[in-house]
Amino acid sequence: MPDVVSVNAVTPAFADITTVGVGGRIGVFVQPRDRVGLIEAVEDADSRGLPLCVIGGGSNLLVSDGDFPGVVVRDARQGVSVPDEVAPPEGGEPMVHVNAPAGTNWDDLVSYCVRMGLIGVEGLSGIPGTVGASVVQNIGAYGQEVGRVVDSVEVWDRQDKVTACLRASDLGFGYRTSLLKRTMYQAPAVPDDRFFPTPRYVVLSVTLVLRHGSAARVGSVQLAGALGVVPGSVLPLGRVRQAVLAVRAGKGMLEDPYRYLTDWMGSCRRAADLEEALTAVQDDIHGPGGGRVLLDRHSCGSFFTNPVISREAAAALPEDAPRYPAGEGGRAAHVPMVKTSAAWLIDHAGFHKGFALGRGSAAALSDVHTLALTNRGGAGSDDLVALARAIQEGVDRTFGIHLIPEPVTPGINLA
Repeated sequence: MPDVVSVNAVTPAFADITTVGVGGRIGVFVQPRDRVGLIEAVEDADSRGLPLCVIGGGSNLLVSDGDFPGVVVRDARQGVSVPDEVAPPEGGEPMVHVNAPAGTNWDDLVSYCVRMGLIGVEGLSGIPGTVGASVVQNIGAYGQEVGRVVDSVEVWDRQDKVTACLRASDLGFGYRTSLLKRTMYQAPAVPDDRFFPTPRYVVLSVTLVLRHGSAARVGSVQLAGALGVVPGSVLPLGRVRQAVLAVRAGKGMLEDPYRYLTDWMGSCRRAADLEEALTAVQDDIHGPGGGRVLLDRHSCGSFFTNPVISREAAAALPEDAPRYPAGEGGRAAHVPMVKTSAAWLIDHAGFHKGFALGRGSAAALSDVHTLALTNRGGAGSDDLVALARAIQEGVDRTFGIHLIPEPVTPGINLA
């Protein structure tokens, strides 16, 4: 593939480079293969006042079917390095820095860390996307979040036109958010036109700090159940990773690995890790789910974030609604907040697994997870937006809670 393609007839569409397989034709598509090229591509678009979308794996993106009259930049750099070891605290476990450019496939990095006996990201196995996107979203699953193991993030500041090294304490990590993500929005799901759909700070590379070891503590109740152990058990890293992948596969929350055999995605994964994913999905396809396995993976992952609400709002929910402590927040400082389950709200508002707005609709909820809106084949952005809005309205009507979309949605208003 060329580094730069600027003729509409031969550029990809967002449908070609996103996991949901939806989105219009791209005006200019740039794949920088070095750090300087990435900065130059971003600065060139900004200096010309063009819309800019820096894309990772395309897993957290739902784009309008209309043409995108701007520049899409995808970092083509990949790889993982261990620059140095960190002196452990007295009596503590040995630590190690792990660095990767933003374009590295996230699960390739996790696979590397597990093979090398590095603890701290095994619970994040199988999450689609890239290393750069992981810190924007502060990805998390099964008792882990990337923000807890970030040492620093090197960024290009689009406003001040400089590179900067942001420490973990600078990044404002929270539930599925960060300082990086917040620079795109005026309010939740309300774009800030100065930067959207790309943060002010474009991630160049990420450095994590992990622990040496061959076994990890299983903190998640759900994961412990899948492993047949009690929470707190210590198990080999490889076994934990395989259990996470199996649980995610059962929910349709792995991406379709066949996308990496297409022209526009062919260089985006390490060959050995792709081969492993292709082998694993064959077992799933020949299982009870059959061909539906891949259809359930044609999504943006979890489409709505779990609402964080006041204790009063949580008390008004049905008794069996999930409730988890979520720290303090709200409009007033030091107000205790509660997190509830978007999947539970959606299901109990009448939108069950497999729900669609009409028989034969090309957009439907996953057959195995109510949080995933899927492209069943030939869906357009309007189909998925109509389904998303119907769910938002139904949950709001039933519970008085407005669901916030998790994906970035250029050209689409789901606020």
